[in-house]
Amino acid sequence: MAYHHPTAHPQPAWRRLWKVLAGLVLLLGLLAGAGRAHAAQPLVLHDSAGSVEVWPAVSMLSDPTLKLGLEDVQARAGDFTPPPSRGATLGVRSDAIWLRAPLSVHLTSDGRWTLDINHPDLNRVDVFVLSAGHVTRHVVLGSLQPYSERPLQSRSHAVALELLPGQAYELLMRVETRAAMILPITLNKSSAMLATAVDEQMLQGVLTGLALCLLIYSLAQWASLREPLFIFYALLISGSLMFSLHLFGIGRQYLWSNSLWFTEHASGLSALLATCGSFLFISQALAGDRPQSRFLRAMRCGAVLCVVLGIAYGLDVLSTRAIAAIVSILGLVPALMGIPGAVRKAIAGDGVGTSLLAAWLIYFVTTAVMIGVINGFVPVNFWTLHSFQFGATIDMLLFMRVLGLRTHALQLEALHANRERDAMHSLAHTDPLTGLPNRRGLNMALAAALPRCGKNDLLAVYMMDLDGFKPVNDQHGHDVGDELLVAVTRRLQGHVRQSDVVARLGGDEFVVMAGHLAGTQQAQELGLKLLDAFRLPFSLGSIQVHVGLTVGYAIAPDDSSDAATLLKLADAAMYSGKQSGKFCLRRNTGDLALSSA
Repeated sequence: MAYHHPTAHPQPAWRRLWKVLAGLVLLLGLLAGAGRAHAAQPLVLHDSAGSVEVWPAVSMLSDPTLKLGLEDVQARAGDFTPPPSRGATLGVRSDAIWLRAPLSVHLTSDGRWTLDINHPDLNRVDVFVLSAGHVTRHVVLGSLQPYSERPLQSRSHAVALELLPGQAYELLMRVETRAAMILPITLNKSSAMLATAVDEQMLQGVLTGLALCLLIYSLAQWASLREPLFIFYALLISGSLMFSLHLFGIGRQYLWSNSLWFTEHASGLSALLATCGSFLFISQALAGDRPQSRFLRAMRCGAVLCVVLGIAYGLDVLSTRAIAAIVSILGLVPALMGIPGAVRKAIAGDGVGTSLLAAWLIYFVTTAVMIGVINGFVPVNFWTLHSFQFGATIDMLLFMRVLGLRTHALQLEALHANRERDAMHSLAHTDPLTGLPNRRGLNMALAAALPRCGKNDLLAVYMMDLDGFKPVNDQHGHDVGDELLVAVTRRLQGHVRQSDVVARLGGDEFVVMAGHLAGTQQAQELGLKLLDAFRLPFSLGSIQVHVGLTVGYAIAPDDSSDAATLLKLADAAMYSGKQSGKFCLRRNTGDLALSSA
């Protein structure tokens, strides 16, 4: 006999969906129940484990009134529930939290364990160890307790426990803090505790050392170049470094151990300092060449706001919670405001834009991870707990690349300015046709040389005028005349020493300054040598022209030690030579005249 199902028609789709959802809810309920059953199981402390995470066995009780005592909590043992997150973080809370974890010490254990809460930014933690309902140990930990009174003066909150093998215990902890309740709680053997502490100290040493090197470099560059970008980078690094030192307990351990005020305010002040540095650094990097831009003014207003908030927080006008809320929003503003400018620079091929965009991408990702940890959405582990610090370090290196690009740009600007200065100096002191020093250049050379001349170290100044230059210029044109002046320059340079100076005062007037002469005879011989150089014609392409030379000279210090006087005496001697027949050499007194014959 064939069997027919009593409901031959298919069920509606909504009913099938409802059954699926009901099944999922039932499955989640079973999993939650399994989690609660697992949480109720005591942790077994076996020496071979080395380190045991406490959080899987934790249940919690909220105390919104902040008034529950140990006896009250013991009376409400049935109200403890599993924490909402299995990731060792409860987020930012205003209530006090009681945590309970049952323990069982293995018979083979020596009972020596260290309780460690690896998050230094917890204000107060009361630790109770109970055996058979009686308190065997009560310790107060937390960042607001004097550092010198800590049971173990370590970076984190830790206390050594002496437990009896084979005994069952209950660990009760009351946690109250104005920061996030990040609670990576472990029980450790001394060797495992030491290894973890050394690894963390080494990591913090490397990252802190790198930040200090970058800070010193930026300050040194600022002192050398006076470029504002470097001091803004130093502010940014200082804030980030101080925040990391506070967050990971290094500052309390080594720097401000017993300063309660700084311990309470370090987080907020460092965050505001880093945000202030971000406003200034990003604005200078993107708008340094546009000092009057609206973007730059807005960013500087943001920096001023950070300073005002810092003063208000330091005077306790604003609470830590208020500063945390403000900084969580304000800290993103510099990057968000800078994105358009960075994108424009990146599209234009400027490395500053791409470096900033890469830094902000890493910053947003690592900040999102850290916010998830703070708010209890992301579980606590080595990578998530250090995500912000790693991201900040990479950002600092990328920002250093921005500094490198800026330094390169400054070097190019300086090189361009030097070239322009040299060009302007050349135009001011050089004859554009011949490349010889002009009157101003000659005066500078004389001013430098005259103080060094003496009785046995004479200096002669030869004033020269070409004989027959005007007819050549009139007959063949100015181009040939200019070409002849250039040829005269080369011939003069070829008949003087390398240390001598040949200058053109204008027209067909030239001057030779010759120093380090042993006597007047050597000065006379050099003048004759210049005359002899003009006995041969000049070949200018297909044209040959003859021009002569009339030379007048004066000697320092015999005739004068003043530059203007020497030039006047030499000019007078040259004019005298022109009047008496040209192509001759005369000294200023007129006692020497040599004709072409």
